[in-house]
Amino acid sequence: MMSAGLHHVTAIAGPAARNLDFYSRVLGLRLVKKTVNFDDPSAYHLYFGDETGRPGSIVTFFPWEHAAEGRVGVGETEEILLQIPAASLGYWTHRFIEKGVEHSAIDKRFGQSVLPFKDPDGMRLGLVAGETGDGPGSDAEANASRGEVPADHAIIGLFGVSLLLEEAGPTAEILTDIFGFRKIGEEGMRQRFSAPEAALGGVVDLHAVGGFLKPRPGRGSVHHIAFRASDDAAQAEMAEKLTARFNLEVTEQRDRKYFRSVYFREPGHVLFEIATDEPGFAVDEAPEALGSGLMLPDRYEPIRARIEETLPPL
Repeated sequence: MMSAGLHHVTAIAGPAARNLDFYSRVLGLRLVKKTVNFDDPSAYHLYFGDETGRPGSIVTFFPWEHAAEGRVGVGETEEILLQIPAASLGYWTHRFIEKGVEHSAIDKRFGQSVLPFKDPDGMRLGLVAGETGDGPGSDAEANASRGEVPADHAIIGLFGVSLLLEEAGPTAEILTDIFGFRKIGEEGMRQRFSAPEAALGGVVDLHAVGGFLKPRPGRGSVHHIAFRASDDAAQAEMAEKLTARFNLEVTEQRDRKYFRSVYFREPGHVLFEIATDEPGFAVDEAPEALGSGLMLPDRYEPIRARIEETLPPL
């Protein structure tokens, strides 16, 4: 099976204005969609990505103003990894120092340099430099200069995620049998799986630690990760295999306006989503205007005024 890799990662944040400032100004990502949590319209759902909002470039947030602090534990995504060009680690190290971003020393993982850091809510992220940052995901349009970050150092999109698990085997089966990933390496307690055809979001690391603390959802924690499906038929095929081969319960398809989704808990308890590439973020805004307005699903348009009064200013 050919794998297109990750579609997006969704996390929980604290105050929306702080979240917007960090990801758009400090990291230089484009706000490609400003909408609401479709299940809780009293809160925003903010999408950040590259200039066109391509699948694989997207990190999204449910920002709740008074969210309690989360705790990373077994059965959760422990780190989001973002791609940068090979020569950009020095630029980002200096930028983090200048902006007061909490970060650690550069380390090596599977032969690649990684700059670990945290966002204002304490969520763990890392910038990965290497050839992936100079490859098919790095065209000039997607890598446009955004604010203070010049184009030649701009974040390209997702590199991948690291999952914290009790054991790696059952999750590895889902990655390889359903999503077409291949195991490409092992370092200590970490195994790396790759979708070699994916220009963005092509890596999932499984970090098996045995018995450990359970996660506590809250600000700074990842809610779910989403894998790409080209269309409804490809998504349905994956869902059928999950039920038939692994006896896993998959939700009905849910229309998220910019993609259609199904969800399931993989054997390690991480919440996985399968999201279609279509229709994309330009379905209700012109490409040049992405993220400029508050876009609502049709069912919430009759109460737009009430929603706008409830949401904190951005």
